[in-house]
Amino acid sequence: MSLLNRVFESMFHWYRLIGGASRGARALERNGVLAAVVPAAPERAVVNAVLYRNADGLEAAYDEVAAAYGAIGAKWTVWVRAGDDAAAALLERRGHQLDAQPWAMGRRLDGVERPPADALAGWTADGALADVGQINDRSYTFGTDSFSRALRELPDGAAHVYVAREGDGDGEGRGGAPAGCLLVLDHDGNSEIQMVAVVPEARGKGIANKLLGHALADAAERGNRTATLIATPLGYPVYERAGFEPLERVSMWERAPAAHTV
Repeated sequence: MSLLNRVFESMFHWYRLIGGASRGARALERNGVLAAVVPAAPERAVVNAVLYRNADGLEAAYDEVAAAYGAIGAKWTVWVRAGDDAAAALLERRGHQLDAQPWAMGRRLDGVERPPADALAGWTADGALADVGQINDRSYTFGTDSFSRALRELPDGAAHVYVAREGDGDGEGRGGAPAGCLLVLDHDGNSEIQMVAVVPEARGKGIANKLLGHALADAAERGNRTATLIATPLGYPVYERAGFEPLERVSMWERAPAAHTV
């Protein structure tokens, strides 16, 4: 499997998990289409998101998917691969707007070097999922606790939860204020990196890069061959320094909830 295909197969895996990570959430699958429907956070399109195998399947499933999101009043998005003009045209006709075009990135895990032991003192690979939601909510300028609401629980062993703390910690990731985080989800020999965030007051200290370095070293030790992620403009330089290469720009076609009439 190509590195680019691993990006999307791991995203399917991630959104299936999101479809069970909060109360009332579900993963709707039809015709090669996967929709994570998350009523706990209807305002957050990045969790109420759709992946698909081909444009024909997306068109066949569209009405059912749209109805599921309409029932919870959700803002939702569809991930579209580069060059899929048929899917983009379909979504534009259905009222979606192009919201963002982040980079799919990946790297091989051979030759990964762990950061020096003293490079990042207070970190753990066995952190609390609640900290991941809190850090992401503080790191992005949405002004809500939507990530905390959407990410309540994952199946045992589904994710490696990396959390870095600053302040009065004990040097082993306990105590101190949570400052940075990421999730690693292993799937078919690939490690998918998700939910990377650093709180604003802790940025510029290399926390994300060092935490990612430990995560990649651990992934290689578990026998995984590759790592993939989707990079925002803020995260792109961090991932590039960590050895990730840009593979393809993907498009996020967003649709706002329909206005209710009285």
